[in-house]
Amino acid sequence: MITYSATLDVPEATLTQFTGWLQDHRLVLGTRKGARTATCHTQALLVLRWFRDDTRMIMLAKDAKLPLSTAYRYLHEGIDVLAAQAPDLHEVLTRAQAEDWSHLLLDGTLIETDRIGAKDPDTGYDLWYSGKHKKQGGNVPIICDPTGFPVWSSPVEPGRTHDLAASRFHVLPALYAIAALAGLLTLTDKGYNGAGIATLSPTKGRNLAPDNLTRNTLLTSLRALGERGNAILKSWRALTRIRLNPTRIGDIVASVIVLATLQRGNY
Repeated sequence: MITYSATLDVPEATLTQFTGWLQDHRLVLGTRKGARTATCHTQALLVLRWFRDDTRMIMLAKDAKLPLSTAYRYLHEGIDVLAAQAPDLHEVLTRAQAEDWSHLLLDGTLIETDRIGAKDPDTGYDLWYSGKHKKQGGNVPIICDPTGFPVWSSPVEPGRTHDLAASRFHVLPALYAIAALAGLLTLTDKGYNGAGIATLSPTKGRNLAPDNLTRNTLLTSLRALGERGNAILKSWRALTRIRLNPTRIGDIVASVIVLATLQRGNY
């Protein structure tokens, strides 16, 4: 067997903060000192390596000197602890109003999964198969700030759920309310046409009038920053393909937003 040294592209401050959250979690559970196989530091490092590099669980377990089943348990616990730190939608919209954001960016993203599909009992179709992307995965609406940085994600919906349908269920009612209260509008892509008065999306069609072409150009230029949000999220390689139960995708994405925010230095 060959051993080698490696570095993890995560700031030391992120590891320190996450370790502290795990320590607080164990205190809440009443875990006695020395009762766990691994320290909070070891657990935090295991979870961060999984998120950042998508390191195989068998390697993480060996490096931490843990049984594979224990390593998985520590990973799921770490995901729960991180996801609990993510702001809810009300907190994000309150912040947007307090900081006088010019707009929000809303888009759905498909997080791929390699788990076996599940059939919809009513239709017989695969719940997690996205016809749009031709892949299995979970659909997660994401909100970014005006700079394109992701600030909130919804619970996951099966991949066959349309972006607009997922957003209608999880986020659009709150956006309607903040638009009426503070005039905060949300920019979206063409897939959200008809989403409601709180959203602005490009006009569909060919041979558009000059005013619609100009409007589309302006919206597209502002929305382009939203693509940065997906790039930031998927730079955490665990999101390139989820090998856990796909119902965990919502918590995993929320955890990545927390980690990206920590790395940005905003916690």
